[in-house]
Amino acid sequence: MSNLWLDFEKPINELENKINELIGIIGKEEELKKLRKEVDSVKKKVFSNLSRWQIVQLARHPKRPYTLDYVKRIFDDFMELHGDRTFRDDPAIVAGIGAIEGKTVILVGHEKGRDTKEKIKRNFGMPYPEGYRKALRIFKLAEKFNIPIITMIDTPGAYPGIEAEERGQSEAIARNLKEMATIKVPIIVFVTGEGGSGGALAIGVGDRIYMLEYSTYSVISPEGCASILWRDSKMAPKAAESLKITAKDLLSFGIIDDIVPEPLGGAHRDVSKMAETIKSKILKTIDELQSIPVSELINQRIDKFRKIGKYKEK
Repeated sequence: MSNLWLDFEKPINELENKINELIGIIGKEEELKKLRKEVDSVKKKVFSNLSRWQIVQLARHPKRPYTLDYVKRIFDDFMELHGDRTFRDDPAIVAGIGAIEGKTVILVGHEKGRDTKEKIKRNFGMPYPEGYRKALRIFKLAEKFNIPIITMIDTPGAYPGIEAEERGQSEAIARNLKEMATIKVPIIVFVTGEGGSGGALAIGVGDRIYMLEYSTYSVISPEGCASILWRDSKMAPKAAESLKITAKDLLSFGIIDDIVPEPLGGAHRDVSKMAETIKSKILKTIDELQSIPVSELINQRIDKFRKIGKYKEK
């Protein structure tokens, strides 16, 4: 899972290559021990001082775990549910019911796909309107049976193609925002990779919003922002700095509730450890939210989103 290296990881890659060359060679044990300590030191130095653009790269890492990677590591049992009962099933949204240590939960999350065939099938994690309508159908199912909801966000954005517009993309997103605000069960949101604009918000209204350490959340991609402001997508690193789209930024703005730490080097370096951390966060938060009366829970949720941003009346 860890054989793809980003540009800023090259010093780490070089050291790990040296370690691999020395493994198994008699008499090189002390040198190996020294190199391993050096790798740990370099990793900590590199990942303690990442730019926002470097975090964007980590959020998009091709080996980064997606929703289904977490499902098989977090859930004891999971049954996927399909279709919006109106048009078709959208594979860019995974939805279903499952159990985590005896607790029944509903899960809805984006899925980008691994190989080329699956990426095309799942439209690179960019849902059509029917994906969001499927999500809403499952949210209503959770409400009917009083089951907590978990969502996992990882999308460049909602699909902007003409077919999506013809089928009411903006209406589907807007309806989800409205309906999620008053769903009568706890909703826990995790931004696990890219939190792209309305495509993320459509499953992102929750009582607790958490971001993984190297995830991003933004109204527009850095490339899109750069193309608008400077007519040049190559200015994306500068745009990323201006947009302030990292977990630390969003926490400082009060938009998210907490940052979920990742293994050193990113979630893809130790998927099982990352899944265990998310699982622990889910179980703790469910217990916390289920102790709050439903009417109070909804009021807190609505108030939470009303406080985001500022406006002035002229």
